[in-house]
Amino acid sequence: MATKDNNSAPAPDAWRPGLEVSGIVKRLVALALEEDLATGDITTDPIVPPDRKGEAVIKAKENLLVAGMDMVRIVFDAVDPEIKIEVLTPDGVRARPGDIMARLSGRLRPLLWGERTALNFLQRLCGIATHTHAHVQEAKGLDVKLVDTRKTTPGWRLLEKYAVRVGGASNHRMGLFDGVLIKDNHIVAAGGITQAVGLARKGAPHMVRIEVEAASMNEVREALDAKADVIMLDNMNPDQISQAVQLIAGKALVEVSGGIKKETIRTMARTGVNILSCGALTHGARAVDISMKITV
Repeated sequence: MATKDNNSAPAPDAWRPGLEVSGIVKRLVALALEEDLATGDITTDPIVPPDRKGEAVIKAKENLLVAGMDMVRIVFDAVDPEIKIEVLTPDGVRARPGDIMARLSGRLRPLLWGERTALNFLQRLCGIATHTHAHVQEAKGLDVKLVDTRKTTPGWRLLEKYAVRVGGASNHRMGLFDGVLIKDNHIVAAGGITQAVGLARKGAPHMVRIEVEAASMNEVREALDAKADVIMLDNMNPDQISQAVQLIAGKALVEVSGGIKKETIRTMARTGVNILSCGALTHGARAVDISMKITV
């Protein structure tokens, strides 16, 4: 929501999500605070009286798409539940350099204790959302879905995949527990695609699709014969992908993986595939520049 001192505007296709505050997220915040504070803040505590109060602002220092404002609340609630936070740029809204993203007020000590941890979460998640949105724009107008992968920071997966959704892309499976994806090593272990698909189908819940990775046209044919629901074309060039799409002919969903980057999205999408999976949405994003300043 725009304010007098904030010229932010919603992204045209902004998704208005709510972050799932799971036990994993709470444990991650506790670990991050423990990592930074350990036995205490030996700079702040001698300098700032325990009851001194003040205000602070969180400001964008570059163009970005906001994601993770809930993490600011969670961090400061952990150090002092009495800190008040007014969010001016909710998730899914664009911020420009100088925009005030949030105002905070309360005791100065806990404001300083939580500053870096809150910013670390916010900068990383805004970075992923901003990076993802730029990739999504490359696929605009094309009938293809851009998805992430499991290439996430250990412990951060819920948060990073959330930021991907804020950026306008979709999530692939969350983990090994919620989607069947038969990759090259599974194929080797099972003795072939046919055997792997048969075994996976017997073990998977009836509502779960069976996806198979294929690195050659022969593997595409075998996956089709095995009646895979989704065929992932691994590290194929556009000509090979177009040939595979013609062969599959709508008998399975077609996903492309490997080497997907912003510059190649439109070329890959025009081959007629259904899904582009891009690990770079998470592992290729940089933290954006955001600051917190005490205004007292």
